[in-house]
Amino acid sequence: MATGGAVSNTGQALHKLGVNTRLMGKIGNDVFGQAILNIVKNLSNHLAKGMRVVPGEASSYTIILSLPNTDRIFFHCPGPNDTFSANDVDYNLLQHVDLFHFGYPPLMKRLYQNDGAELVDMFKRAKATGVTTSLDMAMPDPTAPSGQANWLTILKATLPYVDLFVPSIEEILLMLYPDIFDRTNADATQITHSLLSDIAGDLLAMGAKVVLLKAGKLGLYLGTAGESVLAGMGRAKPDDAARWANREFWVPIFETASVGNTGAGDSAIAGFLAALLRDLSPTEAVTIAAAVGACNVEAPDALGGIRSWQETLARIEAGWPRREMKLDTPGWRFDKERQLWLGPNDTKR
Repeated sequence: MATGGAVSNTGQALHKLGVNTRLMGKIGNDVFGQAILNIVKNLSNHLAKGMRVVPGEASSYTIILSLPNTDRIFFHCPGPNDTFSANDVDYNLLQHVDLFHFGYPPLMKRLYQNDGAELVDMFKRAKATGVTTSLDMAMPDPTAPSGQANWLTILKATLPYVDLFVPSIEEILLMLYPDIFDRTNADATQITHSLLSDIAGDLLAMGAKVVLLKAGKLGLYLGTAGESVLAGMGRAKPDDAARWANREFWVPIFETASVGNTGAGDSAIAGFLAALLRDLSPTEAVTIAAAVGACNVEAPDALGGIRSWQETLARIEAGWPRREMKLDTPGWRFDKERQLWLGPNDTKR
């Protein structure tokens, strides 16, 4: 038994990476709720201080079947995630922190109902505290209400209040480009640098300031807005916004022996956020994101493979090999020193 989801995976990974973190989940006062608190408190009592316990609600739980050579199968009970609303966030606490990361609105009924009114309200109120805001997604079920929601309308209304948008490419394709999703689902080679660039451009135009697209074995793609836009990123914004402005690059994954991929994307996000909070450059931040994600898959659970910040950096600096990724499209250039591909829209070539 282990905790899971964006709050647990990204939050506890940030803690292991040395970031002062609090979790802000909503659970019931039942046996599962107590188990969740016990697991979190075993890592750190401080982490659990933001958790909200609601009497009378049954805590969310998921049974995950992780079979060899098969995508994971989930049996999920949403519990309080379906009742979570904008009022469940402690905005007073947000006034005293640098970054607010929120995840998985497609798994939270009230946040995608009514064209995402609660999600928009939550991010608007969070942004008003001066905090840097970050949003991750989850895969909607195409046959369920989450898959029928108008995600284009929801994201257009929400992203103006989101500084860092960090979804997976599959999630965004299903939400916004279902025809392309069907093609790429049948043929992953159609997920190209040009496709990622076009999608990131659309998301930046909707209001996001930094877009990090997780593409699994294909690595991580970063696209960013201009310097004047990045100036409104909140308290965790880079000291040198110019080196983050108008960036476009693609970072390959690190070679590793994969044991399980539960929480790999959440862990990569934790690495990215931890690097941003330490005011590292964008290329360093995405490289560390790829490294933390790779560490994650070396253990069957979501957190067992995560190493400390110092251990992660040491592993990168020791020459941890990357998976080879070839691009032959004009305008893209391989940076041998940093082991990444720079795109034609990147201004720091």
